[in-house]
Amino acid sequence: MRFYSAAAAACGVVALSALTVPAAYADEQFGDTDITSVVVNDGNSVVVGTAARTVTVKVTATDPSGLEQINATLFHGAYGAQDATVPSAAACGPTTATTSTCTLTFTLTPGTTPADDSLAGPWSVSAYAVAVDSDAEFLDDAATFAVLRDTRLTAADATPEPVKWGKILTLKGAVQNAAWATGSYATADAGRPVALQFRKKGCDEFTTVKTVTTAADGTLSTTVRAYNDGDYRWSYGGTSTTAPALSTADYVDVR
Repeated sequence: MRFYSAAAAACGVVALSALTVPAAYADEQFGDTDITSVVVNDGNSVVVGTAARTVTVKVTATDPSGLEQINATLFHGAYGAQDATVPSAAACGPTTATTSTCTLTFTLTPGTTPADDSLAGPWSVSAYAVAVDSDAEFLDDAATFAVLRDTRLTAADATPEPVKWGKILTLKGAVQNAAWATGSYATADAGRPVALQFRKKGCDEFTTVKTVTTAADGTLSTTVRAYNDGDYRWSYGGTSTTAPALSTADYVDVR
């Protein structure tokens, strides 16, 4: 049982000082306080490069007496055995509103938290809300979200330019991912699928020409026959731990 649940009846809101160190392994609810929504980064994955990244979490809670405090923590691993945690910059409250949406701010700092690339992938949020009348709800795993390593994708460099009609055009590129421990970008793993896309001159949409896999050094290389003027680009779909990316386009003149 959490410390708050044992002390709330006797101490009321004074027990809030203990809320920073709850230790439980199951959700708990006391009275009619209800956490109705927890949304991380507006429902999007969190992409972290080599610089600190601010993340917002919106926690909505209700209680007829109003909310004394709403807060949350980001963590990686299993609740109760986390291998990384990030506290919020500040809790919300108090408010007399019976329903309140609290926007909490967190900072992910590569090399510190997350310390290294092994922490890419699924993360979770634990959250709590305490009411003015000392009712409360604690959610150990209120939401899950993905923390992804940023991806850099170089332009689809085409040669030769200009190219004669029907002749072979060579396109090169490279994929790199943020390496959190070193604060730099490192070569992507071999075998990553990347789409080569083309947009004919005068058209709006790109279409996929072929799929190319990265070499051991993260580079890309392929050939196509050139029949139309237009733009070539690379499109990387990402993985469970790395973010998707689009390269800038290279316009090719066919003569």
